Amino acid sequence: MAKWLRSGRRRDICVLLAAGGEMRGQQLKSDLESHYDDRLEPKSFYGSLSALVDAGFVEKRTEGIHDVYALTDAGERRVREHYEWMRSRLEAEERR
Repeated sequence: MAKWLRSGRRRDICVLLAAGGEMRGQQLKSDLESHYDDRLEPKSFYGSLSALVDAGFVEKRTEGIHDVYALTDAGERRVREHYEWMRSRLEAEERR
């Protein structure tokens, strides 16, 4: 598994972007907090986003005063690969 997928938060951010397309940072944070049912520290959350941008899996652009994020092709490919891995593992378990 690629190193970037080892972080559940990074993986979940990418899943949200795969499902929702482009999203503002605050919307991503709110959606993740709703999923986790917990507040995320902004510094930690935006650090995860920055790591994904630096790794080339997420792109960031500025729209007015907001930062908008989207998956790159590489990010999309990694999310799909991880989905296929999870699906195959769950199907193998169901066959037991």
